Amino acid sequence: MAYLGPRLGPSRFFLPGVSALRLLGSVGMDDMGLAMSRSSLERLDFDNVALKKLPVDPSEEPGVRQVKGACFSRVKPQPLTKPRFVAVSHEALALLGLDGAEVMDDPRGPEYLSGSRVMPGSEPAAHCYCGHQFGQFAGQLGDGAACYLGEVKVPPGQDPELLRENPSGRWEIQVKGAGLTPYSRQADGRKVLRSSIREFLCSEAMFFLGVPTTRAGSVVTSDSRVIRDVYYSGNPRHERCSVVLRIAPTFLRFGSFEIFKQADEFTGRQGPSYGRDEIRGQMLDYVIEMFYPEIQQNYPDRVERNVAFFREVMLRTARLVAQWQCVGFCHGVLNTDNMSILGVTLDYGPYGFMDRFDPDFICNASDNSGRYSYQAQPAICRWNLVKLAEALAPELPPDRAEAVMDEYLDLFNRFYLDNMRKKLGLLQKEEPEDEILITQLLQTMHNTGADFTNTFRSLSQISCPAEGEGEGEVVKKAADLLLDQCASLEELKAANKPTMDPRELAMLLSMAQSNPALFQMISDRATIARQLDRLSRLKDLMESSQEELTAKHADDWTSWITRYRKRLALELEGQSDVQAVQEERVRVMDGTNPRVVLRNYIAQNAIEAAENGDFSEVQRVLKVLERPFCSQTGLELPAWAGGDGAAAQGERDEGEEQQQEASTSTARSAVPYDSKPPAWAHEICVT
Repeated sequence: MAYLGPRLGPSRFFLPGVSALRLLGSVGMDDMGLAMSRSSLERLDFDNVALKKLPVDPSEEPGVRQVKGACFSRVKPQPLTKPRFVAVSHEALALLGLDGAEVMDDPRGPEYLSGSRVMPGSEPAAHCYCGHQFGQFAGQLGDGAACYLGEVKVPPGQDPELLRENPSGRWEIQVKGAGLTPYSRQADGRKVLRSSIREFLCSEAMFFLGVPTTRAGSVVTSDSRVIRDVYYSGNPRHERCSVVLRIAPTFLRFGSFEIFKQADEFTGRQGPSYGRDEIRGQMLDYVIEMFYPEIQQNYPDRVERNVAFFREVMLRTARLVAQWQCVGFCHGVLNTDNMSILGVTLDYGPYGFMDRFDPDFICNASDNSGRYSYQAQPAICRWNLVKLAEALAPELPPDRAEAVMDEYLDLFNRFYLDNMRKKLGLLQKEEPEDEILITQLLQTMHNTGADFTNTFRSLSQISCPAEGEGEGEVVKKAADLLLDQCASLEELKAANKPTMDPRELAMLLSMAQSNPALFQMISDRATIARQLDRLSRLKDLMESSQEELTAKHADDWTSWITRYRKRLALELEGQSDVQAVQEERVRVMDGTNPRVVLRNYIAQNAIEAAENGDFSEVQRVLKVLERPFCSQTGLELPAWAGGDGAAAQGERDEGEEQQQEASTSTARSAVPYDSKPPAWAHEICVT
């Protein structure tokens, strides 16, 4: 299910069956002239229901503060100097009834969509929420850089599927990076070009992959600058302030309900609205009535309604994380304040798509413990749901919540297995050994360092068994195909190098034996086990040659492919039209396993080009990501590598000083967007 539905048709601004002359005749000539002269952004129809239904902080004093008894605080976005568009998503802006080209041509467009100028009907505000960060309750957090602009009514003629997915009939729009709010803590409320481009591109990439997500309508940069120490290395530099326009039915999250939490037994912090239980009930009513109307209608009993709501949030979350796992996506910061109450992907920070398959993949360089690693995501999402249940009590009875949570693991496994069967083209039957076949595939990918995205994409080229073919020759050809996606000996050595200093590891091993209580305070057995496993793998690799390793990888893949083809043979049993079955299998697999995902090196190339004043690569990457399952002629390589590297007119930033030296990206050897990452990609560090 692709959240927010597929592509939109042209938006209509006039009511069906009502002539333009009748509409214009109902207003005065002065009003008509004003309406005709206003831009499409100035004509957006706002209906800011959240600020009407939920308590708003009566204080408008500037500065960071605790906000008690309120869900929102009114704010004044801080204008940028010379704001200008980097890129827009035509598909996302169409949700608001906007034409992307018209928005790009609007002289005030960058001001409106960066918060530098307030649109008519907009009511800028920041949302108050709390959160458990890396397992510890952090107290008040809130929108420290994001700013609610308001809720835009769904334009006439919008796709009915969108209305089913967003029954509120409004799209909340938000700018991220618009300046200080009461929740900015020690920060400045600004975002920079690199983080803004990453969020913009990944929001749209996830949508086109079919993964539920918030959307991004535009990214704006400026001549305003802030100082950032990118790698926390003591080498800060000035970076351009930039802003992303985000779109969703709502940005409420698990942490929205944690503002009522009593003092935490570990951190001592409590929610700013502790004791204001009536607001919890108010927020719960708002969320269910607006975004889960069927539950509101079908459950007149309040407790049963709340249980049904929690079960639906649990189900959506289980389905979402199953989809993440199946595209190799790692969120990076799965705190409770980054979990959407609608079950969509929210807040794109140090995320990453896996390259070489590694269940312990950590995309966030700040996550030293691996709490938010790829394989930990399903369990972490469950942990976060438990915290949501605690935050909803007593509106949600704890015993009922526990019963709902007992369903989580089975639901996740079902969603995951259903997705994986499609990725392997197992469509006709569900066999008991399917789960084992999938596990063996992942184990083989891990052992051989196979590229996650490209290995799955290649599977559709492995044919079903046919009479008269040479089995050995077919299997060898398939094995050679997959061997191309495997890591080299040197790559595997680097990947399996322990991340912990050997002396520290030896000390912890000794402490685990001599002083278990102290050991538990500073480490855990799972972390040590991972380090020891890396050491064992590295030892084996050090004793191997590239030829020996390739031969072993070939044996591993030959064994798995043989089992896979036996399972494919079962798909053909009893089928009258074998050719049609095979064609359908390939079609489903190629529509499920993407050709392109937003790998870190692809985003980095676009960021570096943009930092040098060339926005064309951001726009080009967006085009590629809008059709991730297809090959697009002329879009195989970055523009600078394909002979048309000069930025087109309007794609170069006139506010950027001309660079005397080539950007880093253009100095590197180019690889196609659907390629395994180049060697330099391993140096990218995202925190």
